[in-house]
Amino acid sequence: MVTPFTAADKPDYPAIRNMVEWYIENGCDGIFAVCQSSEMFFLSLAEKRDIAACVVDSVGGRIAVVVSGHTADSLDEQKAEIESMARVRADAYVLVSNRLAREDEGEAVFVKNASALFKTFPDIQFGMYECPYPYKRLVTTEFLLECARGKRLSFFKDTCCDPDRIRERAAALGAPSSLALFNANAATILESLIAGYAGYNGVMANYHPRLYAWLVANFALQPVKSRKLADLLTVLALSEARCYPITAKYHFNKCAVPMSLNSRGADVAGFTINDRLGMDALIAVEEMAWEYLGLS
Repeated sequence: MVTPFTAADKPDYPAIRNMVEWYIENGCDGIFAVCQSSEMFFLSLAEKRDIAACVVDSVGGRIAVVVSGHTADSLDEQKAEIESMARVRADAYVLVSNRLAREDEGEAVFVKNASALFKTFPDIQFGMYECPYPYKRLVTTEFLLECARGKRLSFFKDTCCDPDRIRERAAALGAPSSLALFNANAATILESLIAGYAGYNGVMANYHPRLYAWLVANFALQPVKSRKLADLLTVLALSEARCYPITAKYHFNKCAVPMSLNSRGADVAGFTINDRLGMDALIAVEEMAWEYLGLS
């Protein structure tokens, strides 16, 4: 979920509530709020909590909501973040893997810090996200398996973009598992679903979640159409690099969810006429896909 801002650079709560309805109407089974797309590294702790509370309240139990906001460096600061966000009562609080150890620190430090948070908050349901900013820390399959056995993680956002690692993770956890794996990468989405992943949780769900929802529901029933759709989604996902998240905010405006293009993490001056034309074309292709592929 992206964060819309007002002209005064405050979170736009009416727009957030409208976004929630758009996600639900377009087939989303859940929302990941206060994540990297939400510009969480540029939000105050109070803003993180208030945005999460707005989403949970707007959803009203209709679909799942997981939240993060896990951006602090020290464990003590991270504990304060968790305590604040836990008041929102989302379905899970999502830890960011690169916050649990510096880039130059090994697996032992990562496991020690994760275990410390698990021990401090035994009653909180956690998730984990391999956020690529400020650096990407991939977690081991062994760590995921231990977390599943101990029921300390229920949600995992995978950004490895590696079909072999995806299959390894899915095979190790088995199905069904208390830990649901979600792929953030469009190019490997079909392979991950076939392997046993629960679904897609990535940037492009801010543009055409209906197409991903169709794929998740039909990949086993209609394999030929699913392969064609997966190929199309892979190409469309190349637009991720175009001035995100401003492109997503422009796209929401074109889809009757009004909001400003303001961003704290990207310069709106870098949003060019070519970016606008690209988003207009993306919307047209989304609609054509239903007719061209004969999706129903």
